[in-house]
Amino acid sequence: MSDEPHAAGRPGVVLVADDEESIRWVLERACAQAGHTVVAVGSGGEALAALHARPFDVALVDIKMPDLSGLDVLTCARTEGLDTLFVIMTAQNTMANAIEATKRGAYDYLTKPFDLEQVAHVVRRALELRALTRDLQQLRGELQQRHELVIGRTPAMQEVYKMIGRVAPTEATVLIQGETGTGKELVAKAIHYHSARRGPFVALNCSAIPNELLESELFGYERGAFTGAVERRIGKFEAAGAGTLFLDEIADMPLALQAKLLRVLQEREFTRVGGREPIRADVRIIAATHRDLRHHVQQGLFREDLFYRLNVVPIRLPPLRERTEDIPELAQHFFKQAHADGLPQKSLDAAAMDRLRRYRWPGNVRELENLIRRLAALHAEDVIRLEAVEAELAEPGPAAGDRAESDDGLGPAVERHLSQYFAAHGDALPAAGLYDRVLREVERPLLSIALSATRGNQLKAARLLGLNRNTLRKKIRDLDIHVMRGVK
Repeated sequence: MSDEPHAAGRPGVVLVADDEESIRWVLERACAQAGHTVVAVGSGGEALAALHARPFDVALVDIKMPDLSGLDVLTCARTEGLDTLFVIMTAQNTMANAIEATKRGAYDYLTKPFDLEQVAHVVRRALELRALTRDLQQLRGELQQRHELVIGRTPAMQEVYKMIGRVAPTEATVLIQGETGTGKELVAKAIHYHSARRGPFVALNCSAIPNELLESELFGYERGAFTGAVERRIGKFEAAGAGTLFLDEIADMPLALQAKLLRVLQEREFTRVGGREPIRADVRIIAATHRDLRHHVQQGLFREDLFYRLNVVPIRLPPLRERTEDIPELAQHFFKQAHADGLPQKSLDAAAMDRLRRYRWPGNVRELENLIRRLAALHAEDVIRLEAVEAELAEPGPAAGDRAESDDGLGPAVERHLSQYFAAHGDALPAAGLYDRVLREVERPLLSIALSATRGNQLKAARLLGLNRNTLRKKIRDLDIHVMRGVK
């Protein structure tokens, strides 16, 4: 075995069991030099005791020992559910020994005399298999957890599930569009975990990183590429390996970087910042945004060629207000999660649940999750009533979806305004995209009214609108809304 610890890949915990002291000494020394933790014993009984005392990744066990044979130790370990990988060592190179070892669940066998390079190779492969098995178990656990979070039985969500099922086995690029809080990243992970991709799922929020740093986050950089680059660093493309790179809020990516991303999608290779050697990009791209990318293209804010590269398979996630039938199931799930995290088990009474169905949910599923956790943490009663829900909702007074008997609410006024809009435009109405167009036209004056009503207090305005304060600040900046000076 090599004297360099990294030669055998990642280190492991190895058990050596042989009644010949010289073989134990050689194997123990060789495995230790390769960076492994080694326990060496001289009999089958001692080997079994060691296996009971601590977990081992690999066991090198002689087939013939004074008390228990290596095959007997292997059988006992398998009966007891131990997952150590066994390599049987034998001086008798017979087919019968090989077959019997395999039948009992041995990973491999070695014939004496063996050379240490052969031992190193077998141990290295066993540890790689061990690592892959653990990664797969973790992946399955995370997949199960994430699928519990993608909840909904409404027709709109059933269509989303169908799209996931159709696109996951393919290599197609996916563009997920939906409002903030609808679960775009969860859907992206579901696509990844149902795919044949063996690499990791790596996410990057394009709006959360300053533009000048985004390129190095994506592609990495070489040492000395810029001031402060004291060592080489890999980017998200390299980190994703043969997996999936999820680019959230892709609409916020600057135009100059969009051109470089387009080249990666076309050429399937990239270069680190400050580097010269191209690196192969065996990565699947899933992008997401809460914005109307087509409108961004029309405004010159997003490259048309990149849009078509990303929009191979579009998936639209419906906002929670369009699938209110899913709210009871979602609420129950979030209560269970809160209980699993140590909060008391809670439920909602009928009036409280009905109030949740009639609420507009500007923050979508994320807002519902936060509300449920807040109710579980702050309210003592096991069955939470309407009054408690009303106190926690961001939207004061009657629900936005309610039909008030009086005609002085915003709902009737908006209806009258839209009716006048339709009547005035007639045949000049757009052929498609009217919903997003109206939302865009209404959003700016709505935020301005809320800020005016709260005298420019952004915290109060965010609470009034049911938005996160940071989300409101971003919208103010994006929509170039004037805020009263001296008030935040």
